[in-house]
Formats: sequence, structure tokens, C-alpha cells
Amino acid sequence: MMTAKLHTADYPLLNLHCAGCAQRAEGIAASQRGVKKASANFAASLLHVEYNEDFDAVSLQKAIQDAGYDLIINSPDPFAEQEKENAKVYAALKKRVLVVWILALPLMVLGMAHAWHFPGKDVAMMWLSFFILYIGGRDFIRNAFRLARQWSANMDTLVAVSTLVSFLFSVFTLCFPEFWQKNGLGSHVYFEASGMIIAFVLLGKLLEGRAKNGTSAALRELVHLQPDTAFLLTENGEKQVPVSVLRPGDRVSVHPGSQLPADGVVRTGSSYVDESMITGEPVPVLKTPESRVVAGTINQKGGLEVEITASGADTVLAGIVRMVREAQGSKAPVQRIADKVAAVFVPVILLLAALTFVLWLLIGGTACFHYALLCALSVLVIACPCALGLATPTALMVGMGRAARNHILIKDASALESLSQVDAVVMDKTGTLTCGKPVVSAYFVPENQSLGEWIGLFRAAEEKSEHPLAQAAVQWTDTLKETSGAAPVAEIFREMENLESLTGKGLQFNYRGQSYWIGGLSLLSEKIPALIPAQQELVSDWVEKAYSIVVFGKDEHPLLYLGISDEVKPCAQETVVRLQKAGVEVYMLTGDHQRAASALASRLGIGNYEAGMLPSHKEEYIKRLQQEGRRVAMVGDGINDSQALARADVSIALKRGTDIAANVASVVLIGNEKTDIAAIPTAILLSRKTYGIIKGNLFWAFIYNVAGLVLASGLLFPFWGITLNPMIASAAMAFSSVSVVANSLRLKWVRLQ
Repeated sequence: MMTAKLHTADYPLLNLHCAGCAQRAEGIAASQRGVKKASANFAASLLHVEYNEDFDAVSLQKAIQDAGYDLIINSPDPFAEQEKENAKVYAALKKRVLVVWILALPLMVLGMAHAWHFPGKDVAMMWLSFFILYIGGRDFIRNAFRLARQWSANMDTLVAVSTLVSFLFSVFTLCFPEFWQKNGLGSHVYFEASGMIIAFVLLGKLLEGRAKNGTSAALRELVHLQPDTAFLLTENGEKQVPVSVLRPGDRVSVHPGSQLPADGVVRTGSSYVDESMITGEPVPVLKTPESRVVAGTINQKGGLEVEITASGADTVLAGIVRMVREAQGSKAPVQRIADKVAAVFVPVILLLAALTFVLWLLIGGTACFHYALLCALSVLVIACPCALGLATPTALMVGMGRAARNHILIKDASALESLSQVDAVVMDKTGTLTCGKPVVSAYFVPENQSLGEWIGLFRAAEEKSEHPLAQAAVQWTDTLKETSGAAPVAEIFREMENLESLTGKGLQFNYRGQSYWIGGLSLLSEKIPALIPAQQELVSDWVEKAYSIVVFGKDEHPLLYLGISDEVKPCAQETVVRLQKAGVEVYMLTGDHQRAASALASRLGIGNYEAGMLPSHKEEYIKRLQQEGRRVAMVGDGINDSQALARADVSIALKRGTDIAANVASVVLIGNEKTDIAAIPTAILLSRKTYGIIKGNLFWAFIYNVAGLVLASGLLFPFWGITLNPMIASAAMAFSSVSVVANSLRLKWVRLQ
């Protein structure tokens, strides 16, 4: 029986008020037809859904709307629409907070001025409290009643119950004071409590919203890198159009100083393009016809005509944004604790408030009625699942956003958590620690020889050679000034005679009556059986350094020695040192021969390495490390590393910018090919800092709620006379969430060296 293929989608959520709302939206989505898995993130306001062909997005949206929330589904740019909606809500909230606090300040003064009595004081407080409830609290009350009809509750329920109980109790007391007086009780009113609870909760939401905007700053920066318009080339010339209408095959004109509107290939023109947003490399790259370009990069001074190969959601930049958004919306294993608590939090608090009220009446009788009521109200307003709900996702959003700015893309929250626990990093050699292509690392010209006399001939011969090292030799000659006056390659090649390839050794040919040859050590030993001591010492030294040696000679006279090796990345040694300082053991695995592996390991200070490794051997090596209790990250860049990457606890892939959208590794480094691995210790340190802040957030959120409930319930009053006024409790509740978000924002500025 074939299993139905699953698809995934991310939908922006609107109108979430707390972590409980996210839990409820997640439960609703998970119960829909065709949905196999759903995950709602409160901090990111994002719903991630895995579904099959039976899924209906419209039905999901209706179910979410029936619960009092909203879902954006049919929109060309749903996240831009969400940002606009959030901006409207935030602007309206600012106005509401301003009006509420204009009313709340005199209410607070009247409520705290116990010795100040005048006719109509309680009536004035009632009207101030009423308008605060109407302007600032009606949404809480409306949502609470909607949830109650569905036998559900969230943070709005706590706010609505506490404010309505205190307000209605006070109105009753104001209208019928004799009811309490005949029972020997004081006729106290608590209008200031109901009004100030709303004022502080709204202020907290405003500050929380502002702080949460900061957690998404990195993602917004990425989104806004792509321009809104482009100059489409038509039969009638250039036409300015929205980027959204571009399709593969269209041609656009990219003016000097403007951004590339989509991915494409240069057809005419040449210019330097700043690709630092993709590669991290500050030096602009020359683009000529047939060069690939990426959306969001910046054209410098020349004009380009570009044929579009990918637009919209298919561009490299869109792939990066999508990966970061999915990562920020994912949940870490550590968040499961907070989710479980948030799911039952509100019902438990309602029960505790009722229990507090009843117990104080049982302890003190009717004489403690007012105190029992105050304690019950305080329990309702001090409790806040928001701090718990925000503890993990806000830190993850900031951490992953900062990682993206450092050209580190982390696939999901689980990968970030695993990365924080890594104590062993296994690296492939070729293409990871080295650049993966041979370059001339050293050369030697024997005495009494001059490069200028024959370097053009050497270049011409190597350009026609099919040997893998020939290209490195040609590129080296391009750096020499001696080749500038040499005859053209085609002219030299026409005069070459008897060109013969010597299998496994090199080649030989005649030129203007002279015999020349190019080859390795085996051909050198045939042509020159006995080298002079200086040259023999040079060859021995290069062999120890694992250089591939190429010799160019004439008859029995060597003219040039080249030492060719795979270029080591400039950042490799510093990366190894930083990892070791961070307490991470570095291992190198390579399919190369022992001598090359030993030379590189010695140069970089890597004590653990293995040579001659097949892909299956690398996987077995990682398995052994894991059996020893190591948490292993594997760093690789090729198909031969895929088995090891799959086996490791964290897979780190090196990809050049244009390949990023198709990457499936848990962590992707997209920097310049010579500096990309420098981000590995940065990623590990950032993950550790992120999880340190998450643990701190969770600890203080739990401690805050436990301590707050103890104070609010009045348990300490019999011993030390300590209690908590509902007004103060509401302020503490409001600022608990703000403190958690503010603590997470520290990740923006934490040092990563």
C-alpha cells in the first residue's frame, strides 16, 4: 500500500493574544481533514502544516476564524499582508493605550488616595473604570465569551474574569452598601483594580509587540533586499513593471546602482556586482555574458541585460527567506515543556483562583470576604502563560536571524538545539578545509635559466594538455609578467611537432628543433637520472609537503619545477583554533592519500585524522564517535559526504549562493568559498548563547509564575504580612513577557568570538 505524499505550508496567523491561543490554533489545525501534523508558533505568528491531498485550506481558515483568530491563505504575498495587518493592529493599540492611560492615571490617584474623601468620588471612579473597560477591555471580554461558548479559555479569559468581577462587585457595593454593612463588612470598591488591570495589560502588550518586532528584524531585512520594480525589455523598449510579473525567459535591463530583480543569466554588458548579501564577500564580482546573477545583489557601474531564470518564490533570495522563516517558526524539543504547561495553564489558574477564594473564607469566615476576593483577583491577573510561551520562540527567532546575517542558515530549531551540544566536529578535507581545486603553491627556476625565454611555450603546451594539473599551471602563468610579451598560444602551437602523450607520466614535443617535455617525478627520473643536490633536496621537501610536482625540461636540463597542491582555505587554521578553544574536538576524514592528509593535519593542528576513507568508512567513523558519547557535527560539501552527513547529529553543508535553495542539510553555510567554514565556530557559539538564554527565560518564567501565585494567593500574609494588590499584580504580569523578550533581544549584540 502506497503512502500518500505529504506537502508542507506555512500560513501567517492573526489575532493571537498569548501562547494559549497558539496552542488552540495548533489543535484546531491538527484536527482538520488531511492534516497530518500542525505546529503554531506564538512569537512568529506562524502556522506550519503538513498535509495530504485531502487537505482544504479554506476549511482550515474558517475553523481558525470560528475560534476568534484568522489565517491568511489566498494572497500573492501572505507575509507582507501579515506585516501590514500587524502594523495596523499595533497603530490602533498605541492609540488605545494612550486613551486608556489618560483615564487610568486619575483613576489610580483616586484609588490610592484613601484619606481623600469627597462626594461622588466612588461614582467618578466607576465611570473612569467603565470607559477603560469599554475602550480597552471590550476585546478581552468579547473573546472570553466566545471561548466560553466553545468550552475553552485563554489569557483573555483571565483578564475578562478578573476585571468584570472586580467592576461588577464594586458597582453592587456602590449601589447597595447596606448589604455588606448589615453583615458587619466594610463596603469597599475596587474600581481602580479593574481599570488598572486593563491599563497595565495593554501597556504590556504594546511593549511586547514592539519588542517582538525586533526579533523579526533580520527576516524583514532579507525580504526587503529584493526591489519592487524592474525594467522589462519589450519590443517598444524598457517598461517599468512590478517584480511579481517577471517570468523565466523575460529580459530585464539592470541599471548602474540598482538591485537585480530576479535570478538570471547576463546576456549583454559587463559590470561588477556586489554579492555580499549572499556570499559575505565584500569584493564585487565581475559579471560578463553567460555569468549567473542573483536577486537582491547590487549592480555597480555598468549596465546589464539579464535573462530571467527564476523569479518570485523560486529565487535564491526567496529560498533563503523561506528557510529562515521555517526555522524561526519551528519548535525546539525544549519548548515542549512550555507548550504542555500553556495548554492547561488557564483552567488551572481559574481553579486556583476559586480555591483561593474558598479557602480564605473557610479560614477567616465572612470577615475575610474582601481579602479572599482580592487574593482571588490577584491570582487571576498575576498568572500569565505568555512569558512561558515567549521564552523559547523569541530567543530562537533572534538567534536564527542573527545566524542568517552571518551567512548561516539553520533549518529548524531542533538543529539549533543539537548544535549547542556539539563537542566533536568532523570535517572533510577536499572542498571543506581546502578550496577543492589545485593551485601552484611553489615554483623553482634553476640557475642560469630565464622564465621569459620559454614560459610562453610552457603555457601553450599545458593549455593543450588534458592532465588535471594543467589548468593550475596555466592559471599560474597568467599571474606572471613574463608571459605578457610571449607569442600567442595558437602561433606557438602551430610550430610544435611530434606532440606525444606519455600515459601516466606526461608529454613531450619538439619546438624549433629542440626537444621539450613536461611530467611528474617518474618522467623526471627518466630524463635526468641524477639531480644535483640542491634540486634533489627541493624535490624531497615538496614530497614531504604532499605537493604534486610538475617539471618542465629541455633535453636533460630542467627549466621549471612547480609544486601544486589543493589550496588550503585562508580561514582553516583559525577555524580549527577557535573550535578547539570552544572545547570542540576537530577530526579530519579524507579519501586522499596518507601523506597529503598528514601534511594538512600537521599544518592546521588537527591531531585526529584518517586518510583513504570511502563514504561508508566516514559514516562508520562518526558512528564510533557517537558510541563513545560524542555529539558529532559533520561538515562536508559533496555527494561522497552524504552518508556521513546523514549519520551525524548535526549536518553542516557548504554551498555556494546559487545552490542554497535546494539544500537539505540541517545547517547551511553560504559564505565565500574561501571563508565559509569560519562560520562553524560562530554557529556553535551562537547556538550555545541562544540555548543559554532559552534556559534562563524558561527558568525565570517558571519562577515568576510560582512566586507570583504564592504572593497573590496570600500564603505569606499570615507569616510576614506580605500580600499583592491586583493592580500591582497586573503590572507585574504585563512586564513579565516584556522582560523575556528583552532578554532574548540580547542575542542581537552578544559577542561571537
